[in-house]
Amino acid sequence: MNILFLCTGNSCRSQMAEGWAKTLKSGEFTAWSAGVETHGLNPLAVKVMAEAGVDISGHTSKLVTDLPQDTEFDYVVTVCGHANENCPYFPAKTRVVHVGFDDPPTLARPMTDEAEILAVYRRVRDEIKEFVEGLPDSLNTAP
Repeated sequence: MNILFLCTGNSCRSQMAEGWAKTLKSGEFTAWSAGVETHGLNPLAVKVMAEAGVDISGHTSKLVTDLPQDTEFDYVVTVCGHANENCPYFPAKTRVVHVGFDDPPTLARPMTDEAEILAVYRRVRDEIKEFVEGLPDSLNTAP
C-alpha cells in the first residue's frame, strides 16, 4: 500500500507524517509526502522529530509532480485545509482522506519564547504520531 501525505508547502506536517510512517509502519506500507507548493524543510520540524528519535533531516520539500510518476497511491491524506481544497486529481482508485492538523509555523508566528514555540511543534508532532500509529484503521474512521 502507498500513502501520500499532502500539505501546502511540504515543510512541516506532511514531513512529520512521512517520518512517523516510515519509522512506525514501514512494514505495512510505503509513505511519501509532498505539497501543492514547496516551502523548504522546516528546521523546527526537523528538531522536534529528532527529539522523538526520528530523523527527517534528509527530507526535501517537493511537489506531487516530483514523485516517481509510476507511483500509484492507495491513499492521499491531506493534513491541512489548503491542501485539501487544492488537492490535485488522482485516479479513481485513490482514496483522498482529510485529517487536518494545526500549522505550527502559523501558531508560533506571534511567539518569541523558544520553549513556547517548540511546545506547539511538539504538540502537533505528537498528534500526527497518534494518527500514524492508528494506521491503517485511522484512514477508515477519518471524515
